[in-house]
Amino acid sequence: MTVTASDAMASRQPSSTSRITSIDALRGLVMFTMIFVNDLAGAGKIVPNWMVHFSDRHKHGSGMTFVDVVFPAFLFIVGMSIPFALARRLARGEPLWKIALHVIARTAALLGIGILMVNGESGTDAAHMGWSPTLWSALLFLGAILSFCILAPPATIADASRTRRWRWITIALRLVGFAMLAGLAFAYRDERGARIITLRPFSIRTDWYGILGLIGWAYLIASIAYLVFRYNRTALLGCVVVLTLLYVGDRSGMFDRFFLSRYVSIGEALGSQAAISVAGVMLATTLLTPDTNSAWLRTRFALLFITGFAAAAVLVNGLYGISKNEATPSWCLWSCAITAALWLIFYLVADATRVPMVARPFAIAGQNVLLAYLISEGLGSWLNLAHLGRWYHHLAHPDLAHAIARGCACAIGVLMITALLNRVGFRLKL
Repeated sequence: MTVTASDAMASRQPSSTSRITSIDALRGLVMFTMIFVNDLAGAGKIVPNWMVHFSDRHKHGSGMTFVDVVFPAFLFIVGMSIPFALARRLARGEPLWKIALHVIARTAALLGIGILMVNGESGTDAAHMGWSPTLWSALLFLGAILSFCILAPPATIADASRTRRWRWITIALRLVGFAMLAGLAFAYRDERGARIITLRPFSIRTDWYGILGLIGWAYLIASIAYLVFRYNRTALLGCVVVLTLLYVGDRSGMFDRFFLSRYVSIGEALGSQAAISVAGVMLATTLLTPDTNSAWLRTRFALLFITGFAAAAVLVNGLYGISKNEATPSWCLWSCAITAALWLIFYLVADATRVPMVARPFAIAGQNVLLAYLISEGLGSWLNLAHLGRWYHHLAHPDLAHAIARGCACAIGVLMITALLNRVGFRLKL
């Protein structure tokens, strides 16, 4: 169900079971941009500086391009989704311990896939492993998709017997997917023969957790913040401040001897990046609370939010500068302000007025972005396995126009495939 313009203008607040068109549309836009810029990055030096990460062309200095906003925008949207997802569980009367287990399991799933992806990117070795690294990578993304898939019959045939049949098919596919991931994890060897998982003594090898892993950490912290403070926006803002200060403390060496720092970056993954998701939680609460139950009140809060975060970004810029790689506070605050501004545009167009069709294509694309992300990340391996990788690489040559056309086609194609799979009842659910 989508919140209509008439609902918004009549000052009705959406329920926690509603789909908010503006959030879905923003998620779709960010996913389109993520796929586009990742594909464009493969075109090399023909891509201008403003279309790649600032750090890719400027090894020193402070700054950001629109590409540097994509990842934090996704963190922000993860936060905006949390009040709706967890409020549904609370409304059903689920005990807090059960919700906490769900949050932990979802975090673990994101960390697990992220670790496998990071090790795959660092390089499997055919000599030590005995089979093709391309095949290992291709099976990784297929296994990840199957592990978290859910099949539902179309509404026209959703009788009890067929629903049970589809449920058993889902269970079977998930078991196959988990078996594939476990097998790939134990089969992995790098050029030195090192494994991902060592049993004696037990260890899991990773240099970092990857994009999905960082999203998992931010999701965990933001979910805890929501479950503790719910719709208290003052307390949530306080959490943003405290999490940002974790970055300052980490940079000053405060956590150097703290055991947790051996496993995760406290200042970045648990601090400034998590602060972005908590900021998303804070903004999303305006869609669920009685004191912000009209389009005007939500717009006013969003404008104050954007102004406040932008001003804070300017004020702290002198401390560490703007850097995506280092997740500096100024980069995080600018990202919050920019993403909130994009959401406000979608909200005014799709939820607060009578023209939701303007945002509908992005909203459709934004309803199952994990599937779209895994398809886009696995595309290179699948093309190489089909001996089409070189052909695809040459599509981006000889100039920028060809590279942009390939990137747009890739993003549109992946999102269309995702939408079609959703339409026939194939989705991913962690």
